[in-house]
Amino acid sequence: MKKSIFYLVFLLLMGFYAAQQNAVEINGWTNISTFKCVNNAFKNSSSIYSFAGNDLPNLVLKVADFDCKNKMMTADFRKTLIEDQYPTLTIRFINFTKNSGRFNALVEVKMMNRVKKYSIDFSEYKNSLTGNKRIKFSDFNIVPPKKMGGIIFVKDDLDLQFSLAIKD
Repeated sequence: MKKSIFYLVFLLLMGFYAAQQNAVEINGWTNISTFKCVNNAFKNSSSIYSFAGNDLPNLVLKVADFDCKNKMMTADFRKTLIEDQYPTLTIRFINFTKNSGRFNALVEVKMMNRVKKYSIDFSEYKNSLTGNKRIKFSDFNIVPPKKMGGIIFVKDDLDLQFSLAIKD
């Protein structure tokens, strides 16, 4: 019986995940835990993206739409990105290639008026392209936050994860 409930919950969660085609998440670490900040407005959007020709996505995300599922962590995240001066984070696809079923994109990330370009590998799953890239706060001249006089600190590394609904 317990095994049946486990499989039912697993299948429901997988169905829920498959239905969530658009997502931008920023995952990070402190010296004591992890955090995940999701852009809820983008996650709930019904946008479908094309990667044909010059019609490449340009995602303009409001910093205020990121939620870290912890009020204090969300406030710290927004403060670190200086939301009042830099209210948006932009992810622009510059180039997109497909070779032997593999996808690669040159992506420009603009945060706090600093721009960095990254090559990101993507895979296709159920009409979505998913990919992730390890970036750093320091790539954007951001000092990771510290609390309690430096006893608790955020590590420099961040994982930027994408899931974009695509046209068939």
